[in-house]
Amino acid sequence: MNPKNAKEFIARRIAKELKDGDVVNLGIGLPTMVANYLPEDINVTFQSENGFVGLGSAPEEGKEDKDIVNAGAQYVTINSGAAFFDSSTSFGIIRGGHVDVTVLGSLEVDEKGNLANYMIPGKMVPGMGGAMDLVSGAKKVIIAMMHTAKGETKILKECRLPLTAVGKVNLIVTEMGVMEVTPEGLLLREIAPDLTVEEVINATEANLIIAEKLKIIDI
Repeated sequence: MNPKNAKEFIARRIAKELKDGDVVNLGIGLPTMVANYLPEDINVTFQSENGFVGLGSAPEEGKEDKDIVNAGAQYVTINSGAAFFDSSTSFGIIRGGHVDVTVLGSLEVDEKGNLANYMIPGKMVPGMGGAMDLVSGAKKVIIAMMHTAKGETKILKECRLPLTAVGKVNLIVTEMGVMEVTPEGLLLREIAPDLTVEEVINATEANLIIAEKLKIIDI
């Protein structure tokens, strides 16, 4: 699966996790794609930490509104009933526990639900942004990321990079599988079509508990 198709695959699967009525925050990069694949029978409110609720899908090329961008400076559309406000109000929504789900990218995740997604010492990366607030304030934290980077696994026994949060991740979705963080460890609930359990295990440093009723990812 090439990277473009893999990211679409991940976004489509995460979109199926969202429930009618949810308030959802999408992190920069891959997570923003989730808004493009929301099921038609599901109505959620997307929130952006730079100050509005009511984001829609990505605009058609040539129809971008130059004044409306998300927290990652990407052009977005606005749904009927959307609202704009200042950053302090936006973070009041996040810190006040009013976000049901946040979808974030990550550099590393481990089997204890720890997250490292803002810093690689000695390298220039986007930085913290609102991630620390989101993982603390949102009711559910979903990680959207590629399973490996340059052949190296990103799902570890213990994160090596500086942590964004400790024990806050609930679900990890990659192009290889869907993994739930449980008190017993990392539960592999679903696997991508055409993959074997052994292939997922070999691409993962963390210990995986294989679900008794392991499913094939259906998007």
